[in-house]
Amino acid sequence: MKKAKSPTGSPSKEKEWDLRLYVAGHTLRSIAALENLQKICREHVTVGCNIKIFDVLKSPQLAVAENIVALPMLVRTVPGARPRRMIGDLSDTQKVLRALGVGS
Repeated sequence: MKKAKSPTGSPSKEKEWDLRLYVAGHTLRSIAALENLQKICREHVTVGCNIKIFDVLKSPQLAVAENIVALPMLVRTVPGARPRRMIGDLSDTQKVLRALGVGS
């Protein structure tokens, strides 16, 4: 479990983001997804990120239980709303931000 701190360091009324990154081992694509996610959290998320990494090779039942059909997959859980999902290495920052509900 890794945490990215808020770039401003200031308190906010919004809770920290809960993000789950599903990967298949330590592939280049999985590593790139984690690095890109940490960069996005540092540069664009003002409340901080709580990132949990799940390796479906070690726990394949997770893929079934969470309906994971492609990897890497990022899932942001938001209370009272449907989870937001993003597949890939997360290299397109604007696309990731839109998928996560940030920006236009």
